Amino acid sequence: MESRVLSRATTLSSLPRLNKFHREHIATNASLLSVKSIGSVSDGGNLVWGRQLRPELCSPAIKKGSVLLRPCLAAADGKDSAGEEKVAPTGFFSKYPALVTGFFFFTWYFLNPIDANLLKLLIPVAVCHALGHVTSNVSFAAVAVSFTHTIKALEPFFNAAASQFILGQSIPITLWLSLAPVVLGVSLASLTELSFNWLGFISAMISNISFTYRSIYSKKAMTDMDSTNIYAYISIIALIVCIPPALILEGPTLLKSGFSDAIAQVGLVKFVSDLFWVGNKISTQTGIGTAIAIAGVALYSFIKAKIEEEKR
Repeated sequence: MESRVLSRATTLSSLPRLNKFHREHIATNASLLSVKSIGSVSDGGNLVWGRQLRPELCSPAIKKGSVLLRPCLAAADGKDSAGEEKVAPTGFFSKYPALVTGFFFFTWYFLNPIDANLLKLLIPVAVCHALGHVTSNVSFAAVAVSFTHTIKALEPFFNAAASQFILGQSIPITLWLSLAPVVLGVSLASLTELSFNWLGFISAMISNISFTYRSIYSKKAMTDMDSTNIYAYISIIALIVCIPPALILEGPTLLKSGFSDAIAQVGLVKFVSDLFWVGNKISTQTGIGTAIAIAGVALYSFIKAKIEEEKR
């Protein structure tokens, strides 16, 4: 804090006049630290008597033991190690914010708990959900990623067929006609795919069927919960379902080679597009079939959204 030196030669008329309240406040919260002569008469200077006023930091509203005021108090006391003051240990909530925040991720269970009857309805949905994702990954490993997504474009066809023949819902003829380009495009892409093999093709088809049955069973389970709540539950149950097979099939490999080596065997190329990043070569007929399938899915989505809007 900057100190002011008041000398007898200095005229006090130029200083601002303080009212009674401020004078009493300064007199109460200021302490006289030193009264000493500054300068020397023999050196030609005036004999200056200085006063250094320091504000009192310890007001009744602020305690002296506060963590925020420790450096200020040290500087006010004239200590050289004012910047080296150690801050008091913080509390548990401030020290472990991730742990405290993660605790609230599990509070959703108490908002909408499930009973045994609802759990029986969710288990088939979770099994289909897990099987669909596992077979999709198997197809990704067996064939090109672009070809797997082309096969999975048939999922709307399986959904429409299941709704028509299993649930007994009436599907308009326009939706069936919009699915014809999807089937045609997938057929063209499959016939000329350079990386085609039956393991990848069958795995992608099983994934489509699994996700179709997931939609059917989830509609039966949607009694008092919405789609987001059901998806949260089936994701957790599907994770529990996938852990034992993963440990049985891949556990010895992970223990033998190590996690880093096992992940390196998979590689980053499985998680990006084969066509644009890896440079996967496709024939002209495969490209045309893929484009037709994508256009068919877009047409199906547009017609379905329009029909649902008319129902409202």
